[in-house]
Amino acid sequence: MGGLFGVVSETDCVTDLYYGTDYHSHLGTKRGGLAVWNSHGIHRSIHNIENSYFRTKFESDLDKFQGTQGIGVISDTDPQPLIIGSHLGVFGIVTVGRVNNMEDLVRDAFAHKSYFSDTTDGRTNPTEVVAMRICQEECFEDGIRNAQGAIQGSCSMLLLTRQGIFAARDRLGRTPLVIGRRDGALAVTSETSALPNLGFEVDYFLGPGEVVLITPDGWEQRVAPAERMQVCAFLWVYYGYPASEYEGINVETVRYNCGAALARNDDVTVDSVAGIPDSGIGHALGYANELKIPYRRPFVKYTPTWPRSFMPQNQQMRDLVARMKLIPVRRLIEGQRLMFCDDSIVRGTQLKDHVKVLFDRGALEVHMRPACPTLIHPCVFLNFSTSRSTLDLAGRKIIHALEGVDDKDLDQYALAGAPKNLAMIEEIRRRLGLTTLKYQRLEDMVAAIGLPRERLCTHCWDGSSYF
Repeated sequence: MGGLFGVVSETDCVTDLYYGTDYHSHLGTKRGGLAVWNSHGIHRSIHNIENSYFRTKFESDLDKFQGTQGIGVISDTDPQPLIIGSHLGVFGIVTVGRVNNMEDLVRDAFAHKSYFSDTTDGRTNPTEVVAMRICQEECFEDGIRNAQGAIQGSCSMLLLTRQGIFAARDRLGRTPLVIGRRDGALAVTSETSALPNLGFEVDYFLGPGEVVLITPDGWEQRVAPAERMQVCAFLWVYYGYPASEYEGINVETVRYNCGAALARNDDVTVDSVAGIPDSGIGHALGYANELKIPYRRPFVKYTPTWPRSFMPQNQQMRDLVARMKLIPVRRLIEGQRLMFCDDSIVRGTQLKDHVKVLFDRGALEVHMRPACPTLIHPCVFLNFSTSRSTLDLAGRKIIHALEGVDDKDLDQYALAGAPKNLAMIEEIRRRLGLTTLKYQRLEDMVAAIGLPRERLCTHCWDGSSYF
């Protein structure tokens, strides 16, 4: 997915920028980048973070950085920030999202005799395409609107300019941007959890399509927010850090509510409840407390050297990382009927291995309760599951097995309690080796978040959403 952080200050901003960007590392897969504006112009650094942590790669760069305003990014796609020279002046740009119509935008640029310098393996950098659309207009505000209007998908961005930092949330608000304030400085962030330890208080949540200019004196709205919003519901279920808030709604609270909803709809008897670390923990606590069942940790996570399992780009290595970092605790497993809560089941490969480990160590029963419905549609708005084929999604793989094709009666497979939905879940349960498997109902997940359904993007579960 990726995350953005920017800061403007009356004094040097580098420390804030470094730690604020690092607080987005849970969102990223490939690269990190920083850029600061000072008397010499814009100074930038980009590093690959696939096999190391953001801090270890950038710590040695800090002595070379100085400035009172800067932007940072954890990117799961292209190298960023980019530094652009144009009739608007020099500016830095970072983006988060997904541009689905890249070929059309590149073709249009070539038709106007434009060119792109940042091309790797024959692929044009999407952030450079966004910058090109911005530079077609006479001011940054109009340029951002031009880019947002042309993009199919989503794109939130920060622009580092001589005037200050322009912050722009994507057209339908699928990814968040939030302004934080403290004396003498303002910050803008994808994750509110980046703010408190740096002394910032949440000041304002940008609306969908809104553009603001941020300076040390404050922020000024340059483009008003649109009425229609579809913020990604998966932010609360999986992506987001527990301490973060989106639209003023805390991630950990939503996960607790999701777990409680799962418990209210359940009828199995178990000895203890556990969460698959880390994003399943909040869901499991909600489940356990709702039914007054002990919460225990039959799996503990070893994190000092293992990266997040989605970070290695090779699937075999991802599966190895996931297996190696979760250590079973036999004394909490043997002879037990275990309930596990997790954020979701994407492919199911790693979960199948974990279930086998539990039974091998003496578990009597292993039940699973994902906090969201079955994932059926690949995300077309953010970089989640986009490197995988449709058939890599556990739900679509089973639909293909049952129907001979992977796109038949998808509305029936997505409908909780429908015969085809139950048949799909039963086959997933059988293949994973679980005692029982029951998914969250979409309406219960939406209720746990607390926003109207039409304000949420639920495309990956039911195929709906605006484009």
